[in-house]
Amino acid sequence: MTKIYRIGQIVPSSNLTMETEIPALLKLRESIRPERFTFHSARMRMKTVKKEELAAMDAQSDRCALELSDAALDVLGYACLVATMSMGLGYHRVSEKRLHERTVENGHPAPVVTSAGALVDGLKILGAKKIVLVAPYMRPLTELVVNYIANEGIEVIDYVALEIPDNLDVARHDCQRLPEIVKGLRYDEADAVVVSACVQMPSLPVVPLVEALTGKPTLSAAVATTYAMLKALGLECVAPAGGALLSGAY
Repeated sequence: MTKIYRIGQIVPSSNLTMETEIPALLKLRESIRPERFTFHSARMRMKTVKKEELAAMDAQSDRCALELSDAALDVLGYACLVATMSMGLGYHRVSEKRLHERTVENGHPAPVVTSAGALVDGLKILGAKKIVLVAPYMRPLTELVVNYIANEGIEVIDYVALEIPDNLDVARHDCQRLPEIVKGLRYDEADAVVVSACVQMPSLPVVPLVEALTGKPTLSAAVATTYAMLKALGLECVAPAGGALLSGAY
C-alpha cells in the first residue's frame, strides 16, 4: 500500500508561494518515488513585511501548530523565514522546539521545521562557507537576515535587497528577473547562491537556470524547507528541478 504523508504548513495570511512551491516539488518527487503527499495549512495574520508586524504574527504560530496537529500531520513547516530571523539570533531552534511541544501536548506529536533553520542547515549540508543571496525585504530586514546567517557560521559576501514592503507584491515579483539580478552579485567567490531568501518570493522555475548560469549550487527557502521536511520524515531527500540540494547527492 502506498504511504501517504500529511504535510502541514504554518504560513502568513498573505503568503501565496509556499503553498505552491513545496507541493510542486513534492508532486515532482511523486514521479520518481512511491510516496504520496497531501498538504494542509494554518494561517497567521500578516500583510506588511516589517519587524513589528512579523513579531505579532509569530505570536500566532502556537495556535497554528495546535490546529494543524488536530489533523495528526506527519510534519509541520513554519513558512516565514524573516519572521523567525527577526525574533533574535538562533531563534529557529526555540521556535521548532516550542511548536513541536504544542503537537505533543495535543496528542499528535510531529516534527517541526522552520524555513529559517532549513535554509541555514541546507547551506551547511552543501558545505557552503560563503554565499550570495537575493531577498525581497527592505534593507534593514535584509541586513538582519544576513547577520542571522553569519551568526550560524556562513558569510554572506554579497546580497541584493529588492525593498518590496507589501507581501502580496513580493509574491507578484517576476522570478524570471532573478537570473539577471544574480549576475550582478559576486557569485564567483561564493560556494552557493540563495536565489530567494524568502518563502514568498517565487523562484522555483529558475533554480536550475541560476545553477547553470553560475556553476554554483543554488537553493531557495522553499527548496531548503522541502529538504528539511523530507529529512524529518526519514525519506530520501530528492526532487526533480530542486537544484543541487534535492539532487539526491545529499
